[in-house]
Amino acid sequence: MTSEQPNNHKIGPIILAPSVLPMHGWTFLAAAFFSISMITFVSIGQAYILNQHLGIPTHMQGTISGDLVFWTEIVTMLLFGPVGAIMDRIGRKPVYASGFLVLALAYMLYPTAKSVSELTVYRMIYAVGVVAVTSGLATVMVDYPAERSRGKLIAITGFLSGLGIVILNQFYGSLPKKLVSMGFGGIEAGFWTHAAIASTCILISVGLAIGLKGGTPMRHEERLPLLKLLASGFVHARNPRILLSYAAAFVARGDQAIIGTFVPLWGTTAGIAMGMNPAEAVKRGTIMFIISQSAALLWAPVMGLLIDKWNRVTALTVSMGLAAAGYLSLLLIGNPLESWSAVFFVLLGIGQISAFLGSQSLIGQEAPKEARGAVIGAFNISGAVGILLITMAGGRMFDGISPKAPFLIVGVINLFVMVAGIFVRRGEAGRTS
Repeated sequence: MTSEQPNNHKIGPIILAPSVLPMHGWTFLAAAFFSISMITFVSIGQAYILNQHLGIPTHMQGTISGDLVFWTEIVTMLLFGPVGAIMDRIGRKPVYASGFLVLALAYMLYPTAKSVSELTVYRMIYAVGVVAVTSGLATVMVDYPAERSRGKLIAITGFLSGLGIVILNQFYGSLPKKLVSMGFGGIEAGFWTHAAIASTCILISVGLAIGLKGGTPMRHEERLPLLKLLASGFVHARNPRILLSYAAAFVARGDQAIIGTFVPLWGTTAGIAMGMNPAEAVKRGTIMFIISQSAALLWAPVMGLLIDKWNRVTALTVSMGLAAAGYLSLLLIGNPLESWSAVFFVLLGIGQISAFLGSQSLIGQEAPKEARGAVIGAFNISGAVGILLITMAGGRMFDGISPKAPFLIVGVINLFVMVAGIFVRRGEAGRTS
């Protein structure tokens, strides 16, 4: 196959696709370090803003957080398809780079909110940036490797994403407390923390504009019309493997949203209930999140190697089982800030990254080259629907039943997708990839 010829460029163990240069590959890996961490910080910063800037009672914060994610996902559902099709027409670089500029704008506006309604508007601006950044990350991750290196690149991407989440969220999550200890007011500390995040996003955008490969994988005469691209993502769901990957996206992106939204919030509200101030409570809540992402970071290379050895449907099925186990284990926790609870957040991180890698590897293998952006756009739309439904219900259950309730929902859905994977795999007995 031409994508695996020995004269293709390499970065470390990764064999790159034809015409992808090492500079493009290294730029993408740097972007992988920053992309998800720049997106996930919103939940950590939001917990601080709800408590310090807006003074929202803790018994209302689960519902408000779920609703903010709901409106984020309304925007992403509307935009993932068009953005995927646009990337197939004008290229990945301009969309990916501009996404970070939109994130920078949202982070500058976020701490200026005077009400939940205003915060919702800024969250919807943030959602536009999320669509561009996640679409760019997922599509470039599919474009750049030769097929035999796909699992390795996905694993390294997952590892770098986890490393970025651990390092950057730990740094920025503890920044308000550091600024307060230096004499800044609580609201002022929140503003400058978000300004630092916004500045980072701008620098990343410049780096992507310089270092990523321009153009699209297809020649101009091979490109599908825009309307056909928009529809093709759903047409390709006739392939059982693509349909399964869409189902996996429904819960896998919900996995990330639940962890990013409700783990820091659970820790923050528990800390405030114990008498901590908002800056200290957010820091403690962030540590729980960091524990789960550190586990994901260490597990990602292991899962990546397994994905390259296994049939991709088998890998996805095992991934869903691990995710279900991680989420359902949280039902055993009493106080999330107790040190022994860390074991369950480790299991949670392993499950989350497994679901992410398993779903990405399957869609990466099955997405057709001529409509890759559109198919991944449909994949992301499925994820947006999952986040929308899970977080809206989960936020209300967080306040009304238990902080564990959102994790129960996701664990059960992971079990259902695991069963679907078993049926798909049984229907293709003998297939090795």
